[in-house]
Amino acid sequence: MSRLERVSIVIPVYSGEKTLPILVAEIEKLTHPQVTAAGNSFVVSEVVLVHDCGPDRSDLTMTALAESHAFVQPVWLSRNYGQHAATMAGMASATGDWVVTMDEDGQQDPTSIGAMLDLALSASLQLVYAQPTNPPPHGWLRNLMSRTAKGISTRLLGNKSIGRFNSFRFIDGEIARTLSAYCGNGVYLDVGLFWITGRVGHCPLRLRDELGRPSGYSFLSLVRHFWSLVLTTGTRPLRLITIMGFFSILLAMGFAIYAIYEKYTGQVPVEGWTSLAVVVAFFSGVILTALGVIAEYLAVTMGIAMGKPLYVVSSKPTRPKSRP
Repeated sequence: MSRLERVSIVIPVYSGEKTLPILVAEIEKLTHPQVTAAGNSFVVSEVVLVHDCGPDRSDLTMTALAESHAFVQPVWLSRNYGQHAATMAGMASATGDWVVTMDEDGQQDPTSIGAMLDLALSASLQLVYAQPTNPPPHGWLRNLMSRTAKGISTRLLGNKSIGRFNSFRFIDGEIARTLSAYCGNGVYLDVGLFWITGRVGHCPLRLRDELGRPSGYSFLSLVRHFWSLVLTTGTRPLRLITIMGFFSILLAMGFAIYAIYEKYTGQVPVEGWTSLAVVVAFFSGVILTALGVIAEYLAVTMGIAMGKPLYVVSSKPTRPKSRP
């Protein structure tokens, strides 16, 4: 008989007042020993719900679920820190052999955990991402932007596998707890996983429709999410700026050689003011862009060096702001 694998499920909660009871009811069936298609045994030992101080009364729902289900463990954050910080707060509290991260909206089917476990054990993987076999249930523009952002991140990270990340993750428990212990403020969760995992896989799964709940991400929040990813991928963006600067120097040298040639051969008179204005504007833009990216890196570095906490756990739920 195979070893019984204990699985902790971490769910960051922002607007889960209505969806959490349905999702927890689905997970409850997995809190009894299960056998996967490949013959592996597992059980969901706990569900860690991390309250990220959203606009609804998810705190009341979480309290009620914790009182009625012994396997539900609430974690209360002092304010809204964002999905990745809330996920890492939950991973820090998880005790299972494996940690599953999933959303509160019901798109990800808990019964898929068995397939992810089979893949992880058969290929000796540390991290398994869900690979949706159907388009996400969003508009075409958001889906297009999401694919573009992930394509860019794949090239920035230099790793094609981890570039296809998803919020439905199956992570080795030690990896998850280690990451949550040292990962600093501003670090993108999947980039942090990329730092300490060497064996990553993807499990084809079908997404479900959301449980009647609109996405908690606005366009601006998605842009900030992507920018955080770019800033924490390492030095590749800086190398891109360096390459741009190198080619700018070559271009400037080409302009100078061409102007000198035309001047001394007498074929075309060289008028200085127009070309000078264009060159100054172009290179000023390159310098300002480089300084802006460097400044962003310094801001992230200062946040980590100054010890700004990624999250703070309180002993009771933080009430949402009253609506006007």
